[in-house]
Amino acid sequence: MKRSPYHLVELRPWPITSALRTLFIALGLINWLHYNKPILLLLGISTMLISIFQWWRDIIREATYIGKHTSYVQKGLKLGIILFIISEICFFTAFFWAFFHRSLTPSIEIGCSWPPIGIITINPIGVPLLNTIVLLSSGLTVTWAHHCLISKIRIKTILALSITIILGIYFTFLQTIEYIQLSFTIADSVYGSTFFITTGFHGIHVIIGTLFLLVRLIRTIKSHFSNNHHVGFEAAAWYWHFVDVVWICLYILIYWWGSL
Repeated sequence: MKRSPYHLVELRPWPITSALRTLFIALGLINWLHYNKPILLLLGISTMLISIFQWWRDIIREATYIGKHTSYVQKGLKLGIILFIISEICFFTAFFWAFFHRSLTPSIEIGCSWPPIGIITINPIGVPLLNTIVLLSSGLTVTWAHHCLISKIRIKTILALSITIILGIYFTFLQTIEYIQLSFTIADSVYGSTFFITTGFHGIHVIIGTLFLLVRLIRTIKSHFSNNHHVGFEAAAWYWHFVDVVWICLYILIYWWGSL
């Protein structure tokens, strides 16, 4: 019997635990918001972290030590990453459209003006522009890291990845300072809600991407990647470039155009 080049996933409990943590988080949020009881939410978050760690541990073992990620499997993984990023694009498009629609047709409830009356918008030339420079610079460094990995320059790969992670952390720090200094909140009309939801979700993606790159840095130090077998590294780089592109759109539409 001819052996299949595809990887048949073995039975594991992680899909079940992931489904349970989704249920716990959803119910936990309701309990927390309505009854101020965060125990179920904390249980869901803990289950999520355990499931992610254990599941990714198994995938790393399959790819690095067992050799189950053949060229066919790698093509499937890359296609899955591309489809995931496309779904994320659709996710952010909804928020951009909400902001764009309300800004073009401001209703009487917000004074028929955009930004709404009483909202003092943030200066796009200040912290937002600095954050743009930081995030675009991190996109260059992660590309440099990928090029060094392909060229088998391990030290520079580690250096470039480390710089990218530091820039990601610095971006999150600047975003936090910006939130603290803003004169409006998420409760201040449709402008505040769309601003904080869009920038907040992007900030969460930056944190996830930073952790994604941190794991890749650890794996690079442990020599898990080669110049022709590094799907995990490519996935992190593609995700980080997606975060960069979303921020450019966010800066142009919400920070610059939204403050005119």
